[in-house]
Amino acid sequence: MAKDKTAFVCNSCGYDSPKWIGRCPSCGEWNTFVEVRLGKGGDTKSQTFGKITDRNNGNGPILINNIKSEEEPRINLYDNELNRVLGGGLVTGSLTLLGGEPGIGKSTLILQTVLNLPNKKVLYVSGEESARQLKLRADRIKTGSTQHDSMLILCEVMIENIFESIKQVQPDIVVIDSIQTMATENVESSPGSISQIRECAAMLLKFAKESNIPVIMIGHINKEGSIAGPKILEHMVDTVLQFEGDQHYMYRIVRAIKNRFGSTAELGIYEMMSDGLRQVTNPSELLLSEGCTKNGDSNENFSGTAIACSIEGVRPLLIETQALVSTAAYGTPQRSATGFDLRRLNMLLAVLEKRVGFKIGQKDVYLNIAGGIKVTDPAIDLSVISAVLSSNVDTGIDRDVCMAGEVGLSGEIRPVSRILQRIAEAEKLGFSRIIIPTANLNGLDRSKFKIEIKGVRRVEEALRELFG
Repeated sequence: MAKDKTAFVCNSCGYDSPKWIGRCPSCGEWNTFVEVRLGKGGDTKSQTFGKITDRNNGNGPILINNIKSEEEPRINLYDNELNRVLGGGLVTGSLTLLGGEPGIGKSTLILQTVLNLPNKKVLYVSGEESARQLKLRADRIKTGSTQHDSMLILCEVMIENIFESIKQVQPDIVVIDSIQTMATENVESSPGSISQIRECAAMLLKFAKESNIPVIMIGHINKEGSIAGPKILEHMVDTVLQFEGDQHYMYRIVRAIKNRFGSTAELGIYEMMSDGLRQVTNPSELLLSEGCTKNGDSNENFSGTAIACSIEGVRPLLIETQALVSTAAYGTPQRSATGFDLRRLNMLLAVLEKRVGFKIGQKDVYLNIAGGIKVTDPAIDLSVISAVLSSNVDTGIDRDVCMAGEVGLSGEIRPVSRILQRIAEAEKLGFSRIIIPTANLNGLDRSKFKIEIKGVRRVEEALRELFG
């Protein structure tokens, strides 16, 4: 009788070792190895799903010049936002992983997408919800088609039974919801363990490459924000999509963390509604309040508000930056930032204190990026400083002015990327003036734009433009 096979696997990166070691040689983390049971010797089953496409098939190395470079065939998902993030559609034979927080809308996004696919047989495998729950969700979601004759639901967690069902129905797309609930007989551990996730993902990857059928996996994330399970899971798949957003806000963002068939600079924006997710084609209008766009009827300029022209991926977004500066009530000044890096806020406040001369060291400063999104673009620095000073002196900024610029430690305004896209987006939304770094004016043809473009070199110049 064969003995049980055991190994020690790193919780952080998935590196396995025949014995316990203190520090992982792969990721360098300490005390992350746990013992897992791999199963009994001789129990491993090998399945063949068809001919492996675009593989070398074990014939030895070949010259790179002899390899045919062709465009990957893609499946149109009839979702412009998701198609953009994937690089033009879902690649056949690919393994895609969609991760996000619980309740953010991962299952809703995938179910809504596959329900809209015409002439595609989809097998939706659910290990978390019953068939009745999925039916109720499908009835709630508004789709272009009222009949879903090609949509199949399978409630199963054993990967071997799933493959048997796949052989019977021969689907065009397979959805696994979620990979953390799947288990295989080859590994004697509970579903969701590192060994189970790794083995099930490897079997799904083999199936996708051999059968040329795309597989979409939904994954959970841990408290640190990374996808639960071994890090090797993200290395195995072809595409990793992150579904972000706050449950208290209506906006959701899909961004590609890894994409072997496209760019990772794209992102898709959705609006969560009672009947599903709606694509947001012009996110700038939703991220600005009514008083900050050309359609606003109010002429009142609120203090502490500035409009930043940011870039998320390759898409320009006009974002409302809100700041509140008040006297410290408890002696120790408070610093708080929502949607913005708190350490960068402290750095910008130090620049204001040292280079510009505003004494705000004994005041509370609160910063908020409207809309509940998180911004990492350094070009938003100028609007953050402007909003803080606007609230400090209680003077509003003209609502027809937007700005873009990175602030350096010496108080200079550094150039930013994609300046033409930023100016065009501001002009499209009806802003009459935009403040940008002077370095970005080099080679810029102002005659192409109707908006007034003003270049500044230092923070003091920008403040004079805004407050006179």
